[in-house]
Amino acid sequence: MFETKQPFIKEDPWRIFRIMAEFVDSFETLSQLGPAVTVFGSARVKPNNPYYAAAVELSKGLAKANLAIITGGGPGIMEAANRGAAQGRGKSVGLNIELPHEQKCNRYANVPINFHYFFSRKVCFVKYSIAFVFMPGGFGTLDELFEVLTLVQTRRIPEFPLILFGREYWQGLLRWMKSRLEEESAFISPGDLDLLTITDDPQEVIRLVQDYERRVGPPEMVPTAFA
Repeated sequence: MFETKQPFIKEDPWRIFRIMAEFVDSFETLSQLGPAVTVFGSARVKPNNPYYAAAVELSKGLAKANLAIITGGGPGIMEAANRGAAQGRGKSVGLNIELPHEQKCNRYANVPINFHYFFSRKVCFVKYSIAFVFMPGGFGTLDELFEVLTLVQTRRIPEFPLILFGREYWQGLLRWMKSRLEEESAFISPGDLDLLTITDDPQEVIRLVQDYERRVGPPEMVPTAFA
């Protein structure tokens, strides 16, 4: 007879129900969005930063093109993207995570959803998006970049546009990946880095996403992740 550990009986089943509730509530809301673009970036960027202005501009343009904007719901770049979506009279989604510091849902998210677990929130970033924009950011942004890049590279999700915004910020990382990961170690295959597009132009971001939409067809034909 196996001995059942008491902590599991008391705690883990309730965690499972909480996880399930996060997925059910968020899936129900986000399934009504239509095609969306997720914008990642630092929570610490101030409104006077050029990247903040760029995030507002590109998100506003995407919203005017009938694309919902999804962010992590916090300040900085996330606030800027939600602000642009709201200015473009689009759906401005904030997937806010409960943290002991640094983050609360910004006022520009007109579709706010709160999460306790990082992993359920990350599923929702990917499941309802047809493109991803990575503005400059820290550990969280890098985590999201490499997770989405891995999903595309392993063909777990379609080859959605993966756009790095800010050439000066990202080009050092790209050079390192090219020299160390591809050429020196062969830890990635030739062509894997071609999955990423780098730009400094908000209008190019809008064009890249719209070009992808035109290639895949009308909204009901746009492939989704984790189908």
